[in-house]
Amino acid sequence: MKIDPKKPADLSAQIAQAIRDAIISGELIVDERLPSEAELSEQFKVSRPTVREALKRLAAQSLIRTQRGASGGAFVNRLSFEGAYSQQITTSTLLLSMNAVSFDTACEARFALERACAALSAQRRTADQLATMRAEVHRQSQPGLTDEAFCASDVAFHRALVDGAGNPVLSYQLAGAVEAMQPLMNMITFTARSREAIIAFHNQIANALEDRDSTKVDTTLVELESYTRQLAQDVAQQRRNPA
Repeated sequence: MKIDPKKPADLSAQIAQAIRDAIISGELIVDERLPSEAELSEQFKVSRPTVREALKRLAAQSLIRTQRGASGGAFVNRLSFEGAYSQQITTSTLLLSMNAVSFDTACEARFALERACAALSAQRRTADQLATMRAEVHRQSQPGLTDEAFCASDVAFHRALVDGAGNPVLSYQLAGAVEAMQPLMNMITFTARSREAIIAFHNQIANALEDRDSTKVDTTLVELESYTRQLAQDVAQQRRNPA
């Protein structure tokens, strides 16, 4: 593992990248103990605080874990898709909150990814996942449900659809799309949208999944995307021309 002290990137970031690359390449394997801070400091020719900062970066990405005691130190973490969900969501949320992508771009990405799950979900969805979607539709129809609770139920419904594909890679990739992008879309459009319309879309999707009709699921998601885009346009128009 090497770094280039002449590069503009700060040294702790370079060290973190070097260790990350070693983990990805298999040079460092799961549960292997990393060299000590003193050893890393000597290897990279940097101060121990710089090494410590690099290790903090890796720990924040769940790539390593630290243990105290005589047999302690920093160890390569055993990653799982489930454990990485929160990182995916956080990254997507930051990108959206910083306006790194437009509403239309986020909407296009989210529905394109979700539609990729539709055929698999129609084939593989479990009875429990279908029951979750039905329960969320029922919850959405309850009088007095707050906008925040409706949004959370909306996310839970679509998360069950995605997980119904039975593919952890797709579920991981869509964690950001569903649990970061969708709440943003809801926040922008909730003043204009009709709960009845959303519930109707959700009922159509659940019915199609129960019938294992992937074409109908896809068609309904296309209609839901069009409805969502139109809501955003209406909200933007109202802001430009307030009554």
